[in-house]
Amino acid sequence: MNQKQRHNDDLPEPIPADPVGQDVSAGPETEVTDLEVDSNSEQSGNDDWYEQQEFVADPKQSLIRLDRFLMDRLSNRSRSKVQNAIRAGSVKVDNLDVKPNYKVKPGNHISIVLPKSLEEVHNITPQNIPLEIIYEDEEVLIINKPYKMAVHPGVGIPNGTVVNAVVWHLREQLEQLPVKDGNEADRAGIVHRIDKDTTGLMVIAKKEYAMVHLANQFFQHTIERKYWALVWGDLKRDSGTVIGNIGRNPNDRKLFMVFPEGDDGKYAVTHWKVLERFYYVTLIECQLETGRTHQIRVHMKSIGHTLFGDPRYGGNQILKGTLYSKYKQFVESLFTILPRQALHAKVLGFTHPRTGEHVRFESELPQDMQTVLKKWREYVHSRKELL
Repeated sequence: MNQKQRHNDDLPEPIPADPVGQDVSAGPETEVTDLEVDSNSEQSGNDDWYEQQEFVADPKQSLIRLDRFLMDRLSNRSRSKVQNAIRAGSVKVDNLDVKPNYKVKPGNHISIVLPKSLEEVHNITPQNIPLEIIYEDEEVLIINKPYKMAVHPGVGIPNGTVVNAVVWHLREQLEQLPVKDGNEADRAGIVHRIDKDTTGLMVIAKKEYAMVHLANQFFQHTIERKYWALVWGDLKRDSGTVIGNIGRNPNDRKLFMVFPEGDDGKYAVTHWKVLERFYYVTLIECQLETGRTHQIRVHMKSIGHTLFGDPRYGGNQILKGTLYSKYKQFVESLFTILPRQALHAKVLGFTHPRTGEHVRFESELPQDMQTVLKKWREYVHSRKELL
């Protein structure tokens, strides 16, 4: 028996994947992904931020402007919000784009996509919290969210969030906003989330039109979102797609899981590819097609590749490797450096609400992930028999 074979025999038994975590699509290796949710962090995925409503005009419907037709059927939506939604392409009449002054005709099928009603910015306490701003113009603000910062206030997190910091940053703009229909004509808007302990890129809409425009892009899944993640294990293939419904674990409401197709949960798709292999762990890039809660974390765990360091899904335990005490000490030292899931929102691309051009932003990995990757490279290089 050679040294490499003897080394493999030292590996502990792998943690089995969930029964529902089998590959569920043809082609390259398929796995399942999920966005994260902590007890004091965002409690719903990005796709849960938006709502689509549909209406069919009565056969006896008199001719009426589209914005007035929708105003009569939508609660807590000002005329300006409805008009912005129409201009942003979030309203379709018989699957076609129309103008706000379009006259609704009998039998028209009308659909509208809007962000769900959230707290207005005047209910948020402005806080002078530094933001790492990647880009800013009149319509959008791109930030690099740090570790331990929640996106918005919630249970157990009354302040210190991205929203508190953004309201402070935009305080002069917000104070000058006109009021129409009893509501603010424009407001800063959070159009997607990343979990408290996940780092990376976020886009904030600075105006209402931009918010509706971006919300429609997220709803239609045309936003480019790529995450870098370090996962336990050596994936068999170089790329793949995970398709699987995601929902709350009935045995623990703080956790999410993958359900067999059609059983429960919400449809979710994650595309992944290998970036670098470290024998016991693998650096991958995940491109989200949907935005379910804990999508990447849940999908990867379900196929036996839990995110490294993930305390909620068991990634902060040694799931692959040798039984040697030095290896245990090495991995535990990495958990100290990275006391969270190794997940970073690295790429964000979308159609700019004002110019209509595709814009794309990329951020460097945070220092904790960079350090852990460097140490894994050094470890693998020092163990020649692993190569």
